[in-house]
Order: sequence, then structure tokens, then C-alpha cells
Amino acid sequence: MLPTVVKLAGCPLDGGPFLIHMRTPHLRQWLAKRSQHSITAEAGANTAPATVPNAATNRILGRWLLGCSGLVVGAVVLGGVTRLTESGLSMVDWHLVREMKPPQTRAEWEAEFAKYRQFPEFKIMNHDMTLPEFKFIFYMEWGHRMWGRLVGLAYVLPTIYFWKKGYFNRSMKGRALGLCGFVFFQGLLGWYMVKSGLEEKPESYDVPRVSQYRLSAHLGSALLLYCASLWTGLTLMVEPHKLANTKRLNQLRRFAKGTVGLVFLTALSGAFVAGLDAGLVYNSFPLMGDRWIPDDLLAFSPTLKNFFENPTTVQFDHRVLAISSLTAITGLYMFSRRMMLPRRAKIAISCLTAMAYAQVALGISTLLLYVPTPLAATHQSGSVALLSLAIWVLAELRKVAK
Repeated sequence: MLPTVVKLAGCPLDGGPFLIHMRTPHLRQWLAKRSQHSITAEAGANTAPATVPNAATNRILGRWLLGCSGLVVGAVVLGGVTRLTESGLSMVDWHLVREMKPPQTRAEWEAEFAKYRQFPEFKIMNHDMTLPEFKFIFYMEWGHRMWGRLVGLAYVLPTIYFWKKGYFNRSMKGRALGLCGFVFFQGLLGWYMVKSGLEEKPESYDVPRVSQYRLSAHLGSALLLYCASLWTGLTLMVEPHKLANTKRLNQLRRFAKGTVGLVFLTALSGAFVAGLDAGLVYNSFPLMGDRWIPDDLLAFSPTLKNFFENPTTVQFDHRVLAISSLTAITGLYMFSRRMMLPRRAKIAISCLTAMAYAQVALGISTLLLYVPTPLAATHQSGSVALLSLAIWVLAELRKVAK
């Protein structure tokens, strides 16, 4: 039997020390297997598989949506401050691109101020306003609009990128398109709201303000966009707990869902309070004046009109909803304490309960101090924080997808 000669990589064949005489079959088998593994590895390196949705891409999408939801919160807070400083009607027209550059020269500022002077807010409220004062309210509204455009870009551009990279499964494609469409709808709804405050109303001597219906729709749609983004982001990033599907756990889930709905409704009722300046009609608590139920609660006719246009009724409803939300969250906390829940779920419920009491304290303080702007803005931000924690609780209690 002749010896088998193998050339080691990078070594000359004629060197005596580098010749290997393989007389054992085990060594030949080992070299044959190693050669096959090398060929397979080279083939895999040359043909890398296409990107498909997986745990890593889901985490990337989750971070993106959490970032987008943070930008939406910024828009909500900035919008509230814009309203509280009575700046929302300073820009009397809407252009998607042209208004991105504010006035630069004095002549441009004078032209913009001249347009504002043609509308009811200046004629009735701000007839002695100076140009520097107008610049302040203009920049407040301009900043809010630019932030809205930033939110739109944060949704649309990554959606295009992730779609091309193959990060979306079929379900996520529909969600991403829905979120992008909702952003555009939100922008149009914002201008529709502003227009209601620019209309001449000869029969009314009231302070010019936007329609409380359109304000509530604008805030409500922003909150829906925020909730959808936050929920989707959390479910992509946070692994669900494998909880035993017991009767008590299902009751807790239903309880939590109802609580989220109540918190959302309370936040939405706050938009009617803001739109009608209802926080300024009864600045006492817990009584409204010297009564539990004020005399003018149902002063308007028909009765249904009071719930949306009577400042007294709107404030009363907001009080009732706020106390109801606090009671529901307290009940949720107490019910959850008697159950074996994962540590993260217990933390979420505890944070929700603490925030609920802080939010009620903020609301009462805002009322008693006649709605100072910093405190009112903090109270509005607190409503978003409370809603965020409620959604976190739902994410921790959700069922494992089959």
C-alpha cells in the first residue's frame, strides 16, 4: 500500500518535514469531513439569506414606534401650551411647505401681522397688541406646526425604509400604513380646527375660540395615534408573560381594559373643558360654589346640549369622570394584590395607581389656582402619562399569541 501525501496550505511539496504519511483511515476521514465543512461555509457566505421579520427586527420596529409615540406626546404638550397662551389663531393660513420658513424681514412680519389684524381675535381681544407680542404667539403656533411635520416624517420615512428592507410582516404592513394615514388626517384636522376660530360670528359677543367639538376631535385623534403607536411598540419589544389563563386573570384583564377606556374618556372630556374655558367657572372643590350640584347644570335646551356646550356641565362631567377613573384604578390595584402576577406587571399597576393620585392632585390644584399656564400644561401632560401607564398595564397582562 502506497502512502497518501497531502500538501499543507501554503507549504511547498518538496519540503521533507511537510510531508504527511497517512497510513491510518481515521485521519483520512477527519480531513474529508473538514473539507466538506469548508465548502459549505464558503457557499453560505456567498449566498446570504434575505432579511425576514424576526426578534431582532421586531425590537428595531418597537424602538422606532416608541420614539414616534414620544414625538406625539411632544405635539400634544406643545399644542396644549399653544392653546393656553392663546397663540393658536396667530397663523391665519396653511401651506404645507411655504410656511416652514417664518417671516425674516420687518416687512414680512408687518405683512403677517396685517393678515392677523383682519380676524376676530385681534379685533375683539388683541386690538392693542404690538408686533413683538404678535411674534411670540406666531412662533408658538409655528413651532407646533413644525413639530407636527417632524412627527409626519418620523412615521413616513422609516416606514418606507423598513418596507424595502423586509422588516414588516403582513400584519405590520397594514398597521404602518394605518399609522401614516392617521398622521396626515391629524394634520388636516388641526387646520380644520383652527379655521373654526377664524370665522366671523356677528351674532356672538363671546371670546373668539376654536370649536370645542373640533378641538376634542383633534386631541382625541392625537391620543388614538399615540395609543396605537405605544401599544404596537410595547408588544413588539416586551415578551408576553406565560400566565395561566384563569378566571380571575381574565377578570383582571377586562377590568384593565375598562379602566383604560375610562382614562381615555376623561382625557377627552378635558378637551371640552379647555375649549369652553370651563376651568374658570367654579374654582372650588369638592363643592361647585356652595353646592354639590350647581343650579345651572342643565340650563341649556335641549338637555343634551349641556354636555357639550354648557361650561358648568362640562366641568361637572370632567370631575365625575376623573373621580371615577381614580376609583377604578384603585380597585384595579386592590384586585391585583390578591393575585400572583409577574413582578413587571405589579410594578406597572403600582405606577399607574401612583400617577392617578398625582393627576387628581394636579387637577384640583389647577382648578383652585384659576388655571395658571404652567400647572395646566403639567396637568394635561399628566393625562398622557396616566394613559401611557394604563397601556403598559394592558401590555403586561396580554395573552400569549397562539
